[in-house]
Amino acid sequence: MQLSVLSVVAFAAAALARPGLEQRDDAQIVHLTFHGGPASYAMEFAADGVVHQTNNDIAISVIDAPDYFAQDHCTFVTDGEVTLQGAISPDGKQQILVGPPQPIRAVSCEGFCLSTYANCYENGQFVGPCCAGFCAANKCRPWVNPSA
Repeated sequence: MQLSVLSVVAFAAAALARPGLEQRDDAQIVHLTFHGGPASYAMEFAADGVVHQTNNDIAISVIDAPDYFAQDHCTFVTDGEVTLQGAISPDGKQQILVGPPQPIRAVSCEGFCLSTYANCYENGQFVGPCCAGFCAANKCRPWVNPSA
């Protein structure tokens, strides 16, 4: 196979047009809300791998993750063994079910995901996972139809 100088230049320009993941300026911001019975608390922090203490003793049963794929990109520190199960609320909010309910002592997240209606595929290449939905027809789509 022979490549022309023009095709090599075009390939290089396309590769340089979009910064790689390692070149992102700022870490994505994660918003989590922890629910335990009638009580809840929220946290907001950068997805940069830093461990954030919750400083809370509420036995958590549900974690809302409306804008970040926390199920795969976060680590939750608990007092004992725990099962984390992904779920979607009736209104389309991404959640993590915690069983058995227990205090979340700390959380750290790293990585990135794409917002709703962002391109998850471009030029046949995977761009990244969707934060709060699924990839269909090259776009991140919400879990629930917003017009329904």
